[in-house]
Amino acid sequence: AARKASSAALQAANVNLEYTLIRAPFDAVVLTKDADIGDIVTPLGAAANAKAAVVTIADLNSLQVEADVSETNLGLVKVGQPCEIQLDALPDSRFRGIVHTIVPTADRTKATIMVKVRFLEKDPRILPEMRAKVSFLSRPIKTGEQKPRTALARSALISHGSNYTVFVVDRNRVTERRVTLGEELGDMIEILEGVSAGERVVVKAPNRLRNGSRIKMAEK
Repeated sequence: AARKASSAALQAANVNLEYTLIRAPFDAVVLTKDADIGDIVTPLGAAANAKAAVVTIADLNSLQVEADVSETNLGLVKVGQPCEIQLDALPDSRFRGIVHTIVPTADRTKATIMVKVRFLEKDPRILPEMRAKVSFLSRPIKTGEQKPRTALARSALISHGSNYTVFVVDRNRVTERRVTLGEELGDMIEILEGVSAGERVVVKAPNRLRNGSRIKMAEK
């Protein structure tokens, strides 16, 4: 009887030991430790003074960009569409992506739809919570097109026969500059001369806009 009791106690101890082990549901990296020794952890932090999680983890091999697309432009986006991703932390790099999911609900406060874009290549420099910009393309970008270039949306160009100009913004005034065009880069066009990286230009300039006109920048 004593032997059976000892065996049962051992089994109970092993079960309790298993309860002390926390296993991730997938291969991941720990991003943050959210609980300390002595903290109470409950699902969704339901109890008073309780934590909702022990750690925060992420699968760095399946990172996605969550981009807000305005309702008016949603018709231009579709699942499987090629994209180009630029990270604020890596301004000289461009990454190929593809539209993975279009979330079927709208954000009424911003009139936007969330679109999830998947990276096509793995890069150890890409980390969770980085800020990103996404360009939705009509065709995939070739490998040679991924080097840093200055490019503008076609809607910023003003045609003058075989020549093109753009309105560059400087201190709430615009200056019309002639630009030299390069290769097509998806929905963008390369600018060889006339505009430098970081300068602001007017997109879809109204017909009444003239060289030297004063403008007011729209608030974000």
